[in-house]
Amino acid sequence: MKAIRFVTLIALGTTLSFLGAGCQPQNLRKIPGQYAATPEVPPQGMIIPSAPPSESTSGLIELPTFPGHTNWNENAGQFSADTIHFAYDSSVVRSGDKSKVEDVANYLKANPQTAVRVEGNADERGTEEYNRSLGERRALAAREQLVGLGIESGRVDTLSYGEDKPVDPGHNEAAWRQNRRDDFILLTPPSK
Repeated sequence: MKAIRFVTLIALGTTLSFLGAGCQPQNLRKIPGQYAATPEVPPQGMIIPSAPPSESTSGLIELPTFPGHTNWNENAGQFSADTIHFAYDSSVVRSGDKSKVEDVANYLKANPQTAVRVEGNADERGTEEYNRSLGERRALAAREQLVGLGIESGRVDTLSYGEDKPVDPGHNEAAWRQNRRDDFILLTPPSK
């Protein structure tokens, strides 16, 4: 008799756990380019929110509201000379590259209607997920430098490509050195 009750309880528990796993809150909203929960690694090419999500009184994660720059014009050439590079497995902006970040900040200060997107990249070594995370940390490190130089955080978007956008497709140290980088993309408001 005890064995039958035990088996019944296990079956009932398993059924309820499967049913519960399929239920999701209906009022969570999905916003393109943002994520409601903080995943370990954001999906490929995802724009990282400029502010962390906050806990609401209902217990759901609320995303910060900020305008973003999704429809803005992109100019990859403006800051092409200001690309910064990183040491292997590092997200620390090198002292020799800080002047490049200062050049970007000075341009943004002189052109307050503009914004910038920092695109973090990694070489091909490591898993895709790790490299995407590393690219994110690199982009955030440059963003932190720009904010520290007086640029409003809402004017700096970040994006991680991980290993997906190499500038050199080679499989050697020279290529890897070029691919461990942050690119700065000038963003200007759309024409009216």
